[in-house]
Amino acid sequence: MMLKKIKLRQFFKKQIWLIVLFVFSFGFCFLNPLPVHSQLPKSEIRGVWLTNIDSDVLFSPQNTENAIASLQELNFNTLYPTVWNWGYTLYPSQVAEKVTGIKIDPVEGLQNRDVLQEIIEQGHKAKMSVIPWFEFGFMAPSDSKLAQLHPEWLTQRLNGDTIWWEGNVHQRVWLNPIHPEVQKFITDLVVEIVSNYDLDGIQFDDHFGYPSDFGYDNYTVKLYQEEHNGQLPPSNPKNPEWIQWRADKITNYLEDLFHTIKAIKQNVIISVSPNPQEFSLENFLLDWEKWERKGLIEELILQVYRDNLNSFAGELNQPEVKAAKEHIPVGIGVLSGLKGRPVDFNLIKGQVNLTRNKKFAGVSFFFYESLWNFGPETVKQRQLNYQSLFPNSLIRPQL
Repeated sequence: MMLKKIKLRQFFKKQIWLIVLFVFSFGFCFLNPLPVHSQLPKSEIRGVWLTNIDSDVLFSPQNTENAIASLQELNFNTLYPTVWNWGYTLYPSQVAEKVTGIKIDPVEGLQNRDVLQEIIEQGHKAKMSVIPWFEFGFMAPSDSKLAQLHPEWLTQRLNGDTIWWEGNVHQRVWLNPIHPEVQKFITDLVVEIVSNYDLDGIQFDDHFGYPSDFGYDNYTVKLYQEEHNGQLPPSNPKNPEWIQWRADKITNYLEDLFHTIKAIKQNVIISVSPNPQEFSLENFLLDWEKWERKGLIEELILQVYRDNLNSFAGELNQPEVKAAKEHIPVGIGVLSGLKGRPVDFNLIKGQVNLTRNKKFAGVSFFFYESLWNFGPETVKQRQLNYQSLFPNSLIRPQL
């Protein structure tokens, strides 16, 4: 009897051990979270904008080189460097010199350099794509040579005012993107870059439109009258027909520019980084949804700068965003901070994870300086945090 009990206990011990072994061998993945690496997509946009506003990253060759090396170490794969800012180019431009008399941004640290060429060489060496960004688009400082020498190129409000305050600090003016001479100038700048540099793409944003309370300049008013039996444009700048008419004129220009670029270099990506559609159209006359539907955008980086996950997620769920995502790589612009507006890394991490969960093509951070210098955490902690987001290198998604 005693022997029988011993054998029975041994039998149950053996069965329990087999059950434990089964759970450990086959059920481990259900009892424990997957390793970070297996949760990553096979390709991902990991971008950052490089600007000469509130940042010293572009003001010396060493700063630029160090920045690209740091980004390579943290497994970033895309650079969006500004090349058109403050009414100047950040590369030696014959086009800009002809129009303004100034070949390159005259600020100390940018002279006697070709910042764009430096970034392309170093970025490509680090296996990173370089997509120059026309940051100012049709905007220019009111005291710039461009504005002073070509007042006939400027658009204006109904009351004749040409000044637009950016952040209640900077006085800006806007070139009229409907004016043929303005179009030629911008096209010549783009063609110059595409023709002379080994770039991977070119990027525009909301500044490739203009504020919707502008558009009452003589050229635009006359053109509107020609197409509306002599009728003046509505005095309400938010009039839906008036907004769409101006937006469509900008769309027509972009379509021409798209084909001009492709005729020079077919493989240059046309990237656009606007705000959400409703805001872009109503405030900057930029109808990127129509651009995307017409096949004029090959990469969309939607700026979703929100301070909570709910509003962030809401923009990702918009129908025009979902439609674009079925057609082209769509990444999300994430705010990593501004001067005087730090962003906690937990929010950044939550937003990046959400884009991954919703199968977006990746993210780009605005902007380099705030990746680690404007946050509430230490620089070292911020860098470690980005390393945890991007633990290994990945290629960019293909069109």
